[in-house]
Amino acid sequence: MIKIKLEGCNSFVKPGEYAAYMKKAFDAFDVLRDENGAGNDFLGWKALPSETPESLISDCEAIRDAWKAKGVDLVVVIGIGGSYLGAKCAVEALSHAFVRPAGRPQVVFAGNNLSEEYLAELMDLAKMRNTAVIVISKSGTTTEPAVAFRIFKEYIEQTYGKAEAAERIVAITDAKKGALKTLSTQEGYKTFVVPDNVGGRFSVLTPVGLLPIAVAGFDIRAMLKGAAEEREALLVKSEDNAAIRYAAMRNLLHTEGGKAVEILVTYNPKLTYLAEWWKQLYGESEGKDGKGIFPASVANTADLHSMGQFIQEGSRVMFETVVSVGKSQREVVIGSDAQNLDQLNYLAGQHVEHCNAMAQLGTQLAHIDGGVPQMEVAIEKIDEANLGAIFYFFEFACGISAYVLGVNPFNQPGVEAYKKNMFALLRKPGYEAQTEAILKRI
Repeated sequence: MIKIKLEGCNSFVKPGEYAAYMKKAFDAFDVLRDENGAGNDFLGWKALPSETPESLISDCEAIRDAWKAKGVDLVVVIGIGGSYLGAKCAVEALSHAFVRPAGRPQVVFAGNNLSEEYLAELMDLAKMRNTAVIVISKSGTTTEPAVAFRIFKEYIEQTYGKAEAAERIVAITDAKKGALKTLSTQEGYKTFVVPDNVGGRFSVLTPVGLLPIAVAGFDIRAMLKGAAEEREALLVKSEDNAAIRYAAMRNLLHTEGGKAVEILVTYNPKLTYLAEWWKQLYGESEGKDGKGIFPASVANTADLHSMGQFIQEGSRVMFETVVSVGKSQREVVIGSDAQNLDQLNYLAGQHVEHCNAMAQLGTQLAHIDGGVPQMEVAIEKIDEANLGAIFYFFEFACGISAYVLGVNPFNQPGVEAYKKNMFALLRKPGYEAQTEAILKRI
C-alpha cells in the first residue's frame, strides 16, 4: 500500500552509492527478519497486525459500546510518549476537524505534560461532560501520567461513586506487576496488557493505540488489516521493498551526504500528529551512541511561510521526506468572481486539493534546486487501512535503518537522565544526595 519515490535524491547521490547502501539495508533486513540483532527481545510489534486475537478486538469494541450506552461523551486518555502519540495521530487524522459526530465521544489526552493550566482547563471540560478515562502506563509511576491519573481518578470517584468509577476507568498496563496493575486489581478496573516485547513507540497496534481509536468510533479492524497487508509486502526481500529503499537512502544521505536532519513534510493538517509520532519513533530509536539523524517536521503549506526560507536557502544540513496523499475525501471547488480583485479567476473550477498538489510539487522542485534532497512516501487516502499501513511501514523501516546506522533500535537509555534531576529537585525520597549535588550547580 505504501509507495516510495526516490527520484528527488538522484542529483545528490554518486554512482554506485545507492547500490552499496541497499546492500547494507538488505543485511539489516536479514537481522530484523531473523531476530538476531540488538534489542531482539522487543520485536513483538512485527507480528501484531496478523496475530492480534479476535478477543482483544472484541474487548475494545465492548468498552466502546458500554460507554456509549452510558452516554459518555468525553474520554480522557492518559499517557505520554508512545502511550499516546499513535492514538493521537489516528484520532486527529480520522476525525472531522471541527465537528464531533453525534454518538461519538470527544477523545482528549492528558498525562503528556506537567502544565497546571492544561490540567485545570481539561478538568473544566470534564465537569461539563459525561466522562470516562483510559490510563496507559506499564509501571503506573511515570510522573506525568501518574499525576494526571491521580487527579482524574479522584474526580471520577467523587462524581460517579466508587462502584461506577470502576466502570469508567480502564487501565492498559503490565500483565503482572507495577503500581497501576496492583491498583486495577484492587479497584476492579478492566485492564488490557502492554506486551512485554513491545516498546512504547512501537505500540500503536496494541491496546495502547487500538482502544482509544476504537472508543473514538473508528474501525480498528480495517487499521489492522491495512497494517497486515503492508507487513506482507515488507517481509519480501527485494529491490522494490519500500522500507529497505527508505532505510538505504536516508542512511546514504546522512553518512555520505552529510545530512544531519530529516524533515517529515505533510500537506494535510490531519497528518500533523503523524509527524509527532514519527519523530519519537526515529528520535528515540536512532539517537544514541553519538549517532542518529535528527527528526524534524513541517506542516505545509503553512510552514512555507515560516520555515520555507530556511529550508530553501539556509545551511544545507537537511533532507525531506514528504508524506503525500493520493486523493482527498472531500471536495471544495474554487468559484469565479466578476470583479476578480484577488486575481484568482484563473483557478475558477479547480479543486482546492489540485492547488495543494501543485504547491507540493512546486515546493519539492524548488527545494531540490536549493540543495535539499527529496523522498516521497505516498498513501492513497487518509483512512484506517492506510494509517495502519503507514504505521507499520515506518516501524519496519526504523528497525532496518537503525541497524544500518549501527545502533540498537529498541532501547532508550538516555531518557532517564532528566528524570533523575527532576526527582532530585522535587525532593523525591531516595534522591537526597542528588538533590544536594544539583543545588550546588544552580
